[in-house]
Amino acid sequence: MSRNTTIALVTGGNRGLGRATVLALAGQGTDVILTYRSNEDEAAAVVEAVAALGRTAVALRLDTTEFGAFPDFAASVREALRVTWDRETFDFLVNNAGSSVSTPVGRTTVEAFDLLGNVHFKGVVFLTQELLPLLADGGRVINLSTGLTRFFGEGYAVYASFKSAVETYSRYLAQELGGRGISVNAVAPGPVATDFGGGRLRDDEQVRAHLAGQTALGRVGEPEDIGGVIAALLAPGTGWISGQRIEASGGSRL
Repeated sequence: MSRNTTIALVTGGNRGLGRATVLALAGQGTDVILTYRSNEDEAAAVVEAVAALGRTAVALRLDTTEFGAFPDFAASVREALRVTWDRETFDFLVNNAGSSVSTPVGRTTVEAFDLLGNVHFKGVVFLTQELLPLLADGGRVINLSTGLTRFFGEGYAVYASFKSAVETYSRYLAQELGGRGISVNAVAPGPVATDFGGGRLRDDEQVRAHLAGQTALGRVGEPEDIGGVIAALLAPGTGWISGQRIEASGGSRL
């Protein structure tokens, strides 16, 4: 395996934005370690799709709310790097794994709050911390945020608030990892047609039409739109971008 091969680790890479990111990265010549929480068959299909593009992928199970398992996961990553690539480090970390639950103001449950906080902020902080020794100097980190930190979406108050925390954390990471030549950015997707939140943006034509009417480019985003943005930020020539919130929303609610 060539030492010039770049390797990305993408959490939640078996479906949705994560899958699109894995395939976009593979399409531009990057190998991938992708994680999945519960659907091993989906992950295996993504590994096969990467192989069809001429690249190599390894799928590892990870639940980003099982914080005590992070050291063992890091050990699995270290072993995959050694066996598959004869490497000790990987180059890009994409913190993508997520979940959604409605949190209406005045009716938010403690369980919903804890789930969103664990997945979208606590998990990001402590997984990143665990993996930093394996991230190569000169590497890059992309944390997934949301357009909802800028514009309103009913039922998303807690979700958006934790994503705001991710944006702040990304700026701090950019400063503190800059000495290692590592850039860190947050990508904030607008409305995207995935199964996230029950798949309404993918399946409900009325909702899609309404949101398309609020978007400069006149449509709801597709997973490939976001995968392409993330791949571009991890491509040669964009390493000087760091500490930024990059919204990929097609001009939503300008």
